[in-house]
Amino acid sequence: MRLGAMFIMVISSTACLFTMPLIASAEGKTEITWLGHAAFRITTPTGKVLLVDPWIDNPVNKKGSDLVAAMDRTDLILLTHGHGDHVGNSVEIAKKTGAKLVATFDLGRAMVQFGGFPSQQWGVETGGHFGGEIALLDGEVKVTFVPALHGSGLEAVEDSALAKKSVYAGNPGGFIIAIKNGPVIYHTGDTDLFSDMALVGKFATVDIMLACIGDRFTMGPKRAAHAVRLVGPAVVIPMHYGTFPLLTGTPEQFGQEMKREKVKAKMQALKVNESMTWK
Repeated sequence: MRLGAMFIMVISSTACLFTMPLIASAEGKTEITWLGHAAFRITTPTGKVLLVDPWIDNPVNKKGSDLVAAMDRTDLILLTHGHGDHVGNSVEIAKKTGAKLVATFDLGRAMVQFGGFPSQQWGVETGGHFGGEIALLDGEVKVTFVPALHGSGLEAVEDSALAKKSVYAGNPGGFIIAIKNGPVIYHTGDTDLFSDMALVGKFATVDIMLACIGDRFTMGPKRAAHAVRLVGPAVVIPMHYGTFPLLTGTPEQFGQEMKREKVKAKMQALKVNESMTWK
């Protein structure tokens, strides 16, 4: 996988964003699109669609609301933790598309009981916990649940028993997403640097790491650069930066820190709604 050919494709219109991934998939490629903040769309070589932390109408995605409205295909929604800037549009998308929720049991239960997620689209077949791996979509996707250092309170929706109160949603985490005939992707979730990140690289050959760099609520550029060194991916895509003024880390700072750390990974800073394709 490390020798796979990679190229960047910029998608400029709402319609193209949700039709062109299927064309790329037909050619046997995996497409990864950054939707701003920590939200990513992953399209597998056979056209299956995964959304990770789909807060799509975030402040930096000017087309976000239109993208959600136009969305007609999602197979899986993966949530790293319960904060609103990661749960985002997941409930609306699930109701529109029938997408199933992939999350730890505590988070999945909270999303159904208090977050408004359709109960029939969540269950034991798509749930797990840290250290566990599950096979999904007839084995085309394998997901391993890994820890993160952060919080995970979920704000209950208005028609729940605990309306507008923060409820327990389990521990925060990240995902190792292995795509059949495609890359192994590590989405860190919101996290600080921690030494056990080295174990991610020990048990999985990570091709693409999606790493938070914004600081204040997650690790900043310096600590993120060291995290990349521990994991050892081929490519790293920075995320969770620039959404709000408080998120001060930048890709430029991240790149400088990676040089200081002598990290071998290639940094690929995507623009919002820009895609990277891996074959």
